[in-house]
Amino acid sequence: MAELKSEFLCDIIGDLEDPLPVGNTCHGTRIIYKIKGGSVKGPKVNGEVLPMGADWLLIRPDGVAELDVRASMRTDDGQVIYTCYKGILNIPLEVMKRFQSGGAVEPSEYYFRTTPAFETGSEKYKWLSNIVAVGVGELGKNQVRYKVYQIL
Repeated sequence: MAELKSEFLCDIIGDLEDPLPVGNTCHGTRIIYKIKGGSVKGPKVNGEVLPMGADWLLIRPDGVAELDVRASMRTDDGQVIYTCYKGILNIPLEVMKRFQSGGAVEPSEYYFRTTPAFETGSEKYKWLSNIVAVGVGELGKNQVRYKVYQIL
């Protein structure tokens, strides 16, 4: 059986507006985090995260958060790439309380993974539509940071 291999694709930083709580719904607690910008930096893709899109985060009854993100980026050569991804953020309650109060939290203290899919009309970047990618996330103050890897 083949071994799973990966290659670094890019770092993505998403700057977020203050959360918009929807409240307790029939599926869990819904919170919307609107994207207000950011950056994309990597060996093959560089540019900016556009100020549109959001994460329609759902906190399940077991406390685990499900991400549902749609975003767009513009490359430094003017091409637009759309991305959507699901993900899981599993952060222990005591770690979340420390983070929310401004305390230091290491990414090793929680699980934050995403599965971005890309879509573009650009000939140069259409290869992104034909790969599987995984993002390893890190929380920041009104910000998320991802190291994104292409699965080979």
